[in-house]
Amino acid sequence: MNITAGKFKGQKVNAPDENITRPTLSKVRMGIFNTLQAMINFDESSFLDMFSGSGIMALEALSRGFKKVTAVEKHPRAAAVIKNNFKKFQNPPRLFTGDSLKLVPKMNEKFDIIYIDPPYFSGVYEQSLAAVKNTASGIVILEHVCDVDFCGWEVVKQKKYGDKCITFLRVEVLHFTD
Repeated sequence: MNITAGKFKGQKVNAPDENITRPTLSKVRMGIFNTLQAMINFDESSFLDMFSGSGIMALEALSRGFKKVTAVEKHPRAAAVIKNNFKKFQNPPRLFTGDSLKLVPKMNEKFDIIYIDPPYFSGVYEQSLAAVKNTASGIVILEHVCDVDFCGWEVVKQKKYGDKCITFLRVEVLHFTD
């Protein structure tokens, strides 16, 4: 698998065993970052990859110029592959090993972009959105194959790639009238 654009375009990234992760396809990665490019300035932005797998999304963000990139991965073998992938790059993303549902709310920082791609059919979509509610300062991107309750989130854009959806979300702002 290769980085699709930016200063590290073409750089090879290793993936963990297919039984552990399901890397995001290159056409999906390109679609996500092309959409984001129309929304924000990458140079001043931070990016969080919650279920990092191979680290490819974090590395795509780094390659495309995000100022600060963070990855979280729970599976120890996948985290080891990510660590080796990150070693190839100057100023690599930060890597946290552990349960993102527990780690992210404790990070005490805001992220401009949060990418959430948990194991399909894991039932943690809504829990993931709840975990980032106070950490999201911009767009949350959810890769999913089933219906998700977006209660409390504004759907900004949604794209379909075969059997999966990429949904761009923003925290809903409630407006009260006097």
